[in-house]
Amino acid sequence: MNSVSYEGMIFDEYISKEEIAHMVQEVADRITHDYQDKKPILICVLHGAVFFLTDLMRALPIDCTVATVHLQSYDGVASTGQVRENVPLQTDIRDKDVIVVEDIVDSGITMHYFKQILRSRQPRSIKVAALLTKPTELQYPDAKPDYCGREIPKKFVIGYGFDIHDYARNLPAIYALREA
Repeated sequence: MNSVSYEGMIFDEYISKEEIAHMVQEVADRITHDYQDKKPILICVLHGAVFFLTDLMRALPIDCTVATVHLQSYDGVASTGQVRENVPLQTDIRDKDVIVVEDIVDSGITMHYFKQILRSRQPRSIKVAALLTKPTELQYPDAKPDYCGREIPKKFVIGYGFDIHDYARNLPAIYALREA
């Protein structure tokens, strides 16, 4: 089993890069089916979703554009319960189909908060695509992803965009914190 270490914590490979590629393609296929005659705006939640967004856009044969927003609710390995909008969305989404691209939806606090902001800007539709979700941790039903690569239990993960103190995003696979 492949493992990595960060500040004394051990992370074991949890989802291989091949499995990630398969998950991304499945999400892309579902979006392609649902948006055949539309041109959605994919809103990337920085920084974690950049890897997923990039691979997802490459797998989408439909016309789409991209926008970004930087939201933050984590400090290290734990959610703060508060959402900071460090860089707000600059794109006009009125009467547009929006797909928010997120790396993970766990408690749903960030997505619930962001969807409220988006609704106030009157898009035609709002959907969420997340690579991972933790359904047992979800506190807001409206935050559940419409498109999801995989449901996982409560685990802290790094790699493929997921970070710890802004590090480890560049790992090609996803690693889970080893249980004590």
